[in-house]
Amino acid sequence: MAVTELHLQDRLTHLSIAPELGASLINWVVKATGQPLLRHADQAALASGTPRQLGCYPLAPWSNRVAEGGFARPEGWLPLAPNTAHDPYPIHGTAWQQAWKVDDHSERRARLTLHSTVPFAYRAVLDVHLHEGCLQLDLHVTHMDEAATWYGLGFHPYFPRYPDTLLRAAARQVWLAEEGQLPSYSADVPQDWCFEAPGPLPAHVVDHAFGGWPGDCVIEQPSAGYQLKCSASGTDHFLLFCPEGKPFFCFEPVSHPINAHHLPGRPGLRLLQQGQEMSLGFSMAYHAL
Repeated sequence: MAVTELHLQDRLTHLSIAPELGASLINWVVKATGQPLLRHADQAALASGTPRQLGCYPLAPWSNRVAEGGFARPEGWLPLAPNTAHDPYPIHGTAWQQAWKVDDHSERRARLTLHSTVPFAYRAVLDVHLHEGCLQLDLHVTHMDEAATWYGLGFHPYFPRYPDTLLRAAARQVWLAEEGQLPSYSADVPQDWCFEAPGPLPAHVVDHAFGGWPGDCVIEQPSAGYQLKCSASGTDHFLLFCPEGKPFFCFEPVSHPINAHHLPGRPGLRLLQQGQEMSLGFSMAYHAL
């Protein structure tokens, strides 16, 4: 499918965006070397028409999976159907599967907007800003529906994974599950998932939410010659996804753990009345080593 690309650049980096594909970032690269800072997306990935093959996309009005076919609101049950062919649960909200509009675009900035009616009415705004190698993403949602509803937000970036990739992202707890189920309780972070100091990514599959995160993260890529210093606002959770045998991993700043709609106290979710807002920000700053 033909996709309109939006381009931003600063002195150090270049960014391409696909507003029609869920406001996805396609590629973010170092201008001098072509080094990809997000997972490289080629023309086949772009032609696939899915943000899941690109560099990063926003998550709204929830992140990751929701069980039980929906969730309860103060005014009653909201049913949700699976929204992909690969997962039995509705996943990552609905903003990533809709076309966004370009409200503003200059060399270093873009503002994209979405007026959604599914699964309820909300307005989303994504502000993208490049400055001296720092990519700043700010996601804002406004609840437009008459019935109050639980909200969560996030970003889903895919980063290159090399044999010497290192991650620093301290967390106090990890959400775990009984066998074959979605997470149901939190526990201390095991030693091989502890990233208080820079450490290698786990060799086995990890797909878990971590809480008690102060919001800062460093991704070091020694063989590729750079590091990303990252910072999130509006959240104390991240999700780490390390698929086995793949040349990428995902570090996702999210406002809530997986299936928070069905966890005690709905951790990280916010109940928004009509006209109320929620925001989440994420910055990634490139530094050559």
